[in-house]
Formats: sequence, C-alpha cells, structure tokens
Amino acid sequence: MITLHALQYSRATRVLWLLADLGQPCNRIDYDRTDAFRAPAELSKVHPLGKSPVIEDDGEMIAESATILRYLAAKFGDDTHTPPHGTAEFWRHEALFDYVEASFAEVAVRAIMPAFRGEPVPDDAKAALDTHLAYIGACIEDGPLLFGKDPMLADIQISYIIALLARLELLADHPKVLAYWDALREQPGYIAATRAAGPMAPPS
Repeated sequence: MITLHALQYSRATRVLWLLADLGQPCNRIDYDRTDAFRAPAELSKVHPLGKSPVIEDDGEMIAESATILRYLAAKFGDDTHTPPHGTAEFWRHEALFDYVEASFAEVAVRAIMPAFRGEPVPDDAKAALDTHLAYIGACIEDGPLLFGKDPMLADIQISYIIALLARLELLADHPKVLAYWDALREQPGYIAATRAAGPMAPPS
C-alpha cells in the first residue's frame, strides 16, 4: 500500500483526491504545521527538503505533487484524468497541468503571503494575479471544469492554489474562477479528501 506523508493544509490533499477517485487506499502519515505555519522538523527526516506531499511505494520515495499524480495515474492504469493521448486537448491539458506550479504558483504566492498576514496586497502583485486569473477563466471555457464536467489532473493540481485564493477573498473580481472553485468543491474526490484530512486552506 502507498504511504503518503501529508502536511496539514497542503498540496497533499491533491494526492488524496486522486487516490479517492481511483478507489485506492493509502497509509497516511499526518504532520501538523508549526505555530509559524511551517512544516515540522519531522518532515526533514522523510525528504531532505522537508517537503510534502511525499509518497513511498515499493521502496521508492517520490516527491512533487505533479510527479506523484502522474505516477499514480500510470501505476493504476488510469486514463480518465487526462484527455485522450496524442490529441490537441491532451497537450493543452499537459501545459495547464505544468503551468500550475511552473508559472501560476509563484504569482499567486506574491498575493497570498501579504493577504495571509492581514496586509494589503501590493498593486503589482494584484495586477499580476489578475492577469493569471483572467487566463484561467478563459481556459475554463464552457466549464464547469477545465475540460468539461469531469475532473482532470490539471483540475486537481490547481485546486490547492485556488483554495488559498478563495480563502483570502482574492477571487472576488473573477466570477468565472469563483464558479470554478464551487465546481471543484462539488467533486466526489475533493469531498472525500477534505473529509479525510481536513480543508485545503486553513480556516479563517
């Protein structure tokens, strides 16, 4: 059975979501955040960078949530969380899947961190975030999710950052992304993951 090292209020919920969709159990080891909202020292014993999520499977240690999601889809022969391979939609999906952490996360964090501290979001950070949220809104097209009604790996991957932005009320100017967030929260895998491990974003 897969072992998942899961930090509270973290990207680990992405892994639980996919596992729930695939009907696969895991041995979950939970780690609470410190008073400073950081990962505890115990996670450094799992991964040199103190990262979460990390999974262990058949003697292999795998980090990075995108890699973990791809690994699980391959391991369990899942083809329901990507468009058909080789199609234009498949490559659009792959670009969005990698976009989340390669481009969007850094921009989002520049707004999330001051908002989390109760400080105003700098104008340049807000402008950059709005550009990306407008891009995501355009990618949703007819919705309710990025590729229609069924959740893809890209939806699972982006959900964590959208959850943080929603928690900090940074989606108010983007009703299409807000509606997308509502649709994400209605997904059975999201519901199962958050019931099992708590919400993606810390409570108010």
